[in-house]
Amino acid sequence: MTQDTAKPSDITLAYAGKLFPSDQLSTFASTDQIFPTRTISKGSVPTAAIPRAVQSIDDLPVVAGNESYDLFDYISRNRLTGLTIVKDGETLFERYETGLGPETRWMSMSMAKSVSTTLVGCAIRDGYISGVDDQLIDYLPILADGGYDGVSIRHLLQMTSGVRWDDTHTDAESERRHMLALQVAQAPGAILEFMAGLPRIAEPGTRWNYSTGETHVVGALVHAATGKWLADYCSERIWSRIGCEQDAEWWLEAPGGLEVAGSGICATMRDYTRFGLFALSGGIADGERVVPNDWFERATQVRDLDGEQLAYGYMWWPVPDREGDFSDAAFSARGIFGQYIYVNPARRLIITTLSARAKPKFAEAILDNDFFNSVVEYLG
Repeated sequence: MTQDTAKPSDITLAYAGKLFPSDQLSTFASTDQIFPTRTISKGSVPTAAIPRAVQSIDDLPVVAGNESYDLFDYISRNRLTGLTIVKDGETLFERYETGLGPETRWMSMSMAKSVSTTLVGCAIRDGYISGVDDQLIDYLPILADGGYDGVSIRHLLQMTSGVRWDDTHTDAESERRHMLALQVAQAPGAILEFMAGLPRIAEPGTRWNYSTGETHVVGALVHAATGKWLADYCSERIWSRIGCEQDAEWWLEAPGGLEVAGSGICATMRDYTRFGLFALSGGIADGERVVPNDWFERATQVRDLDGEQLAYGYMWWPVPDREGDFSDAAFSARGIFGQYIYVNPARRLIITTLSARAKPKFAEAILDNDFFNSVVEYLG
């Protein structure tokens, strides 16, 4: 797809669930051409090879609810375009569909959220941010007179700010679609101004509400604290140090403006997998821990909110096993249309999926967590 055919309107239609499969595929495989981007440089560190294991898993049984499937069902019915399974640092399975290949830079969607919050951990490790209990407005005074006054960085990372937001992609009247319209308009600073004007509807820390707008604020926070663009800081602390194969790109709200921190990374499946391996290591890049020692433990844990268990961390999703137990401490970065990086520390397992499903949410035929748990059970 060329720049002449890849248009912001294609993303708007995709979010609305109004693209036919061939148009959707060409759009998702060329999202780095639709908006201005900033490069996440892979730097000069040699590519970190992920050796291929001898073991085959083509006979993998997939159990979902009371139904039994196989690997071919999962890939076909869930409209996967790519799947990688890495165990103990070796690739057990790597498959591309619909014309994709190892060099294709595919959209992250909300997997970018997990990258963005990890950069907050880097900024704390580097001394740019004191800690997650700092007040957000100390770094972003533009938010002082709105709903974010009194909100801590922890509240922001956990999406418990109490600020109003509707993240429904298919509702043209939602805040999420309004944010997308501002991105399409490419007006510098417009998204942060929009966030600054939103009202508070709950006390900070009392209610969880999924908000892509909050992640844009995370990106603005990292930029304000470090003085560096999100893509540059990501390259400096992570991407250039984990042996990535290719540069990645990150959407911008406008030429020369902030990155779209909540959805805008375009990278290869292998490099998404390398980021998963980085998370599995606890945040070690090129032999150095670049986040606080317990960052990933805190960022991916199940927590209590108003007496109930909430499986959401610092924009990472804790993943239970088949019985609802979290003893493996598994977690995932995930994005609409079926993008996942699943990380299971207890099993030393990474699963990366790229997909092009018919609707942003709830279009899967087989629940992805059921597939991940089927892999865990098969591998013992």
